[in-house]
Amino acid sequence: MKRLVIGTAGHIDHGKTTLVKAITGIETDRLKEEKQRGISIELGFAPFTLPSGQKAAIVDMPGHERFIRHMVAGAFGIDMVLLTIAADEGIMPQTREHMDIIELLNVRKGIVVITKTDLVDEEWLMLMEDEIRQYIDKSILKGAPLIPVSAVSGQGLDELMAAIEAMAAEVQEKPVFGYARLPIDRVFTMPGFGTVVTGTLWSGQIQQGDTLELMPVQRPVRVRTLQVHNEKVATAYAGQRVAVNLQGIDVAEIRRGYLLASPGYLTPSYRVDVRLRLLPSSPRNLKNWNRVRFHLGTDEALGRIVLLDRDEQQPGEEAYAQIVLEKPIVAYKGDPFVIRYYSPVTTIGGGTIIDANAPKQKRFKEEVLEQLATKEEGSLYELLLQEMHSQPEHPLTLAELTKKIGAKEEDIKNEIIQLLDDEQIYDLKNGEYISQYGLDMISGKMEKTLADYQQSYPLRPGYPKEDMRSRHFPAINGKTFNAILKRLETNGKINSSSNLLALPGFKPKPSQDDERILEQMMAILKQRLFNPPSPEELRQELGLEEAYFQELLAYLLHEQQVVKVSQDVYFSTQAIEEGKARLDKYFCEDKELSLATARDLFDTSRKYALPLVEYYDRIRFTRRVGDMRVKL
Repeated sequence: MKRLVIGTAGHIDHGKTTLVKAITGIETDRLKEEKQRGISIELGFAPFTLPSGQKAAIVDMPGHERFIRHMVAGAFGIDMVLLTIAADEGIMPQTREHMDIIELLNVRKGIVVITKTDLVDEEWLMLMEDEIRQYIDKSILKGAPLIPVSAVSGQGLDELMAAIEAMAAEVQEKPVFGYARLPIDRVFTMPGFGTVVTGTLWSGQIQQGDTLELMPVQRPVRVRTLQVHNEKVATAYAGQRVAVNLQGIDVAEIRRGYLLASPGYLTPSYRVDVRLRLLPSSPRNLKNWNRVRFHLGTDEALGRIVLLDRDEQQPGEEAYAQIVLEKPIVAYKGDPFVIRYYSPVTTIGGGTIIDANAPKQKRFKEEVLEQLATKEEGSLYELLLQEMHSQPEHPLTLAELTKKIGAKEEDIKNEIIQLLDDEQIYDLKNGEYISQYGLDMISGKMEKTLADYQQSYPLRPGYPKEDMRSRHFPAINGKTFNAILKRLETNGKINSSSNLLALPGFKPKPSQDDERILEQMMAILKQRLFNPPSPEELRQELGLEEAYFQELLAYLLHEQQVVKVSQDVYFSTQAIEEGKARLDKYFCEDKELSLATARDLFDTSRKYALPLVEYYDRIRFTRRVGDMRVKL
């Protein structure tokens, strides 16, 4: 099921918190001051379930201009936005500022919710709808649904839920494999648990017991427990609202803006190179060395703008710039950010990170601008890696990479050699390459599938190899899949034998109850050595469920305690060996064996004698000559 985070946005007192309560039943204003003043100051969070069973979380963001920084923190990482506009007031200053922030963060999915419809008449509502539609269609939310609601009467709430559900189906999930990154938006103490942080997991996954790195202080911390939607979980995935109970660190040592990440993944920096866009609505130009407020994830830092190719940037323009920060921040290439003017505080622009750990740059230097352009567009090395990351589970040949990148084959070859040396990619020895990220993704999926399978079917020796490929990796052909398996076996991630896959060290292990029933099964088969019951007769005699019985029978076959000699005839291994001994003794005196003689020799009927001697033929213990058998 998808992982969905929804954010509210809109002017103060336009009904965001009331709307959230109407949808979720949860009051997100939790602070005493919020309740007294009737406004949201901090971020609020509320999990809820859509009619289809899809779970989601709402981030309720403050509307007051004094708390825009909190709104920016909440807007990072959301999948869609509910832009609330009160029917009695229409578009207001923070409506526009929130919309600017949504656009800068590239949040393209949203629903415009016209609230407080119970306060206006139909004619006024129609005028508001026309005005709002004209405004919205000039924004990133062009074409978004407009849904009038009243949280008081409940009017329009069903339609809103249906619209959320429809839009949720279009949301592209964040990558759950690779490095974990969780910007922290709340820090608090829970009695009996200790320090808890919350946030929206941007990438990767976090598991109970993991050691993560608290950034930017670069301190290792251990995950004691995890919660998603107020439920304890063993693993949290990218795109989920997560509460992380941390071990061995005091709440006073963490604050909003810090970040949890996979160890060694990120490095704090005082300088970032960016592509900077100044909003067309910016009330002022941006001059070199202007002081700004820089927002990334849940963090805020003061910094100075270094314009690299001009002295002044006009509203609506884009330019390369370096932001020199007054404290270290943690960023990653491609991250979106927002800047607000230092004073008076207004949102004026934003952009994307090009280099998260930039050196000091000189202005008006052509080579600097060219390097930034290359970094932004990607060097050949980066472009190759990016291409392989874009389809991580799809190994690519040199010809495919050459076609996709559009560079010379010789240049591609040279960069592949470097990527191989850096262990960023692997040669599958079949003409195809796969990235380390892709290999980790496949390995992660496979290991989880095997762990779940082994827990569900502890008596089975492994997961069928071809079923793993066709069910979980249908785009990978059999030859390539075997090459990947070989690499994963070399890395000690999985074991592969007899067309079955298992985690290293796994062996089928019956429970005490299983052992008891298995002993009963074998006792019956040994008692009726050459006249065994059919599987169905055996199942009924023991009073077992069909599925459970088949699991037990498969286990006995794998452990070679039972042999299947024909479609519905199973003998104990003891019977097979006893039959061989009787035949050896018989052939010491006679050269040929008839079916009738075999029947008498085994003291059984033709029903069992025929499949048994045919089995001995198959294993080349005997050979049929006409109607007789001879010893090989």
